[in-house]
Amino acid sequence: MSTPFPTINDSLLAEQGTDLAPKVPAQARPPAPSSPGRVELPGKGPLLTRSGWSAFVIALIVVCAVAPVLNLWVPEGHALHLSTYAVALLGKIMCYAICALAMDLIWGYTGILSLGHGVFFALGGYTMGMYLMRQIGADGNYKSNLPDFMVFLDWKELPWHWTFSDSFVATLILIVAVPGIVAFVFGYFAFRSRIKGVYFSIITQAMTFAAMLLFFRNETGFGGNNGFTDFKRILDIPIATPSMRMTLFVMTGLTLLGFFLFAKWLVGSKFGRVLQAIRDAETRVMFSGYSPLGYKLTIWVISAVMCGVAGALYVPQVGIINPGEMSPANSIEIAIWAAVGGRASLIGPIVGAFIVNGAKSWLTVAYPEFWLYFLGALFIGVTLFLPNGVVGLVKKLRKGAEQ
Repeated sequence: MSTPFPTINDSLLAEQGTDLAPKVPAQARPPAPSSPGRVELPGKGPLLTRSGWSAFVIALIVVCAVAPVLNLWVPEGHALHLSTYAVALLGKIMCYAICALAMDLIWGYTGILSLGHGVFFALGGYTMGMYLMRQIGADGNYKSNLPDFMVFLDWKELPWHWTFSDSFVATLILIVAVPGIVAFVFGYFAFRSRIKGVYFSIITQAMTFAAMLLFFRNETGFGGNNGFTDFKRILDIPIATPSMRMTLFVMTGLTLLGFFLFAKWLVGSKFGRVLQAIRDAETRVMFSGYSPLGYKLTIWVISAVMCGVAGALYVPQVGIINPGEMSPANSIEIAIWAAVGGRASLIGPIVGAFIVNGAKSWLTVAYPEFWLYFLGALFIGVTLFLPNGVVGLVKKLRKGAEQ
């Protein structure tokens, strides 16, 4: 029986310059490497194939040109008009798609299933919401420079964590820093303790549940049960105008496309190969001289920051942020989007987010009492019959047609 070709973990052993890489018989060995005793690694391919770049450019044109024209220039009542409702819905789903892409990086490529990513999404949303609440100024119901909920609770001044909330630049920094710092602290202690598998999933769900209970409390200064809403302006520009809504839509689309290219580059790099090796055989990675802690912690923080940016783009388009965004069910849905679309494919989770949320927007109106049953059945069906998701099924069908 011939020995199989070296796996990605065998390649890592070779990269370390050790003789522990398995010896492959001559008849099964690939072309001789440049130096004896080393496994020849596959050459680094292009970021996207020609068809991939074509699809990317088409998506870019749709986001930046087609959608604005159909919404702003095509008159209402016309068959091609893109309604304001559709713009808001698509913008919201693109925010969800960013979260699904972030989930794919840690679950699909690193093997870490998080059931608490909703907390990072909400932290980015609350950070943007604080800035939007300060932008209301004295236009609130109580005509005070303090947010309405603070006036109602008889607060006399802003709490300390609202100090930089009136600065847009500081808000942009905090949108990245707050989820990143929380993820770093949590991930460092979790990964250093070598918590993995279902135990890690459970503590991430406990984390988001604890954060939700914290934000429900009025004394924390985050609006309690109601959260933040009734936004007026962003950068002193009215937020409810069609042009501003379309601007937010385009920014969300560009962010999604940018994160997709970044993720594609990341998983194709040496760093990405190590992540996949950790997913497949973490013990062998440690044996070959790599410390998984730094790699896992880095991708965990990157994934959390991506969710925070998605939350910040979500809030001005939806017009509200409350502790419900931190509910464990929301975090589980993020994992469902990735599973439905297809893990370890990058494009799969994006497709899954559009499929699931598109179905949700229709079913919650047409058959609201059956939506949760549909979601559960969908997840079970994909797990049993489509382990590689919708994208995996399409690839399988295409391969079968070519043969």
